[in-house]
Amino acid sequence: MTIDIVSENKSHGGRQLVVKHPSAACRCDMTFSIFLPPQADRDGKLPVVWYLAGLTCTHANVTEKGGYRAACAELGLVFVAPDTSPRGDDVPDGEGYDFGKGAGFYVDATQDPWAQNYRMWSYVTEELPALVAAEFPVDMERQGITGHSMGGHGALTVALNFPGRFRTVSAFAPIVAPSQVPWGQKALAGYLGNDARTWRKHDAVALIEDGARLKELLVDVGTADQFLDQELRPELLESACDEAGIALTLRRQPGYDHSYYFVSTFMAEHLRWHGQRLG
Repeated sequence: MTIDIVSENKSHGGRQLVVKHPSAACRCDMTFSIFLPPQADRDGKLPVVWYLAGLTCTHANVTEKGGYRAACAELGLVFVAPDTSPRGDDVPDGEGYDFGKGAGFYVDATQDPWAQNYRMWSYVTEELPALVAAEFPVDMERQGITGHSMGGHGALTVALNFPGRFRTVSAFAPIVAPSQVPWGQKALAGYLGNDARTWRKHDAVALIEDGARLKELLVDVGTADQFLDQELRPELLESACDEAGIALTLRRQPGYDHSYYFVSTFMAEHLRWHGQRLG
């Protein structure tokens, strides 16, 4: 596959790249960012942390605001951040910010007109990992995954559907039960149709209820998050993990909202948590 390095900047001794490539899954060009810490030049393959972004975001939000590079350089972690949806003039879009471009919800759409391009599940679970493994010095035996909001939903559901692939899983303000909240119900019905049984693969709480398991999980939410009670519902994940015996560390951070001020504050702690377990 042909890749195009859109930009490269030195940071914390490493290299921050933005990469564009043609995507077979999404049938358009896709863009992702990847930070290669200084250890990549001398230590061979390194552990990788995947970061899935939230509604309205692209790869650029965490790249510019996430504050991850110092910790990744310290710990020797590669950090990969894909876009949230397909892009381009020929890609259909929805009305409103919570459906369509910028709101792919990390599913493979089955409903027209979305099914042709909105295949973010295949992109982040198959195509992008294969590309990164082929082009960059990553150790695919040492993978972690995290994400914010809609991306937190994606990180949880990807990890639960691929047991053993990810040694570590964390999330910032994730949508934990999209089948039970307005954002998720709109997206899942629009992309997958009205049969709620098909939604369960993309609902962390439902997956845990159906027997999917993680060894442990770190989640941060802000107590001043404007979406906490209606869209995020962390108490549902807490209950499901307690019932399933999953070691969930749920930290309710006083006064923090849903923004990247919140994400960047706790990013280094999450990366150190991943790093300790990835080796």
